[in-house]
Amino acid sequence: SFFRLLISFVSFSVSGQEKSKKELKQERELKKQNEIKALIDAQDFVFEAQKTTPQSGRLIQLDYNTYFLKFKADTVTCDLPFFGRAYNIGYNSDGGIKFEGKPENIKIENKKNNTNLKATVRGKTDVYDLMFSIFYNGSATLSVTSNNRAPINYDGIIYAPKTKE
Repeated sequence: SFFRLLISFVSFSVSGQEKSKKELKQERELKKQNEIKALIDAQDFVFEAQKTTPQSGRLIQLDYNTYFLKFKADTVTCDLPFFGRAYNIGYNSDGGIKFEGKPENIKIENKKNNTNLKATVRGKTDVYDLMFSIFYNGSATLSVTSNNRAPINYDGIIYAPKTKE
């Protein structure tokens, strides 16, 4: 009957719209994924820390837009807060993990849902082992191990460095 035909037509057009929303979402995700992969391939990105988990295990929310690690193939610049045990650190140090240096032994391992990137950076007073787990939606975790401090983990996001105006 005409009525049944009308109902099937209406339900068909609705499911057609849902599919295009899903397709749009998949396209956005794919675009983001390709952007993130390009940043990793270029070894040029900024990691912004949003929370940290020291060895004590308590999660600490960090101030927005304050703490970062800029990763480039030739220079890593780091300014991250540190909570936990520190050894052999001078009294005048502010306790944060601040260093600049050339990343060495860069290893990149691509997995299905994320990429692991490891590097070692020699700062002025310490050697830092960095281990990123970067997810293709842009979220990332970073664990920092060094000689003078207990290991610490950060959760945050990565994005393209802002170009200098």
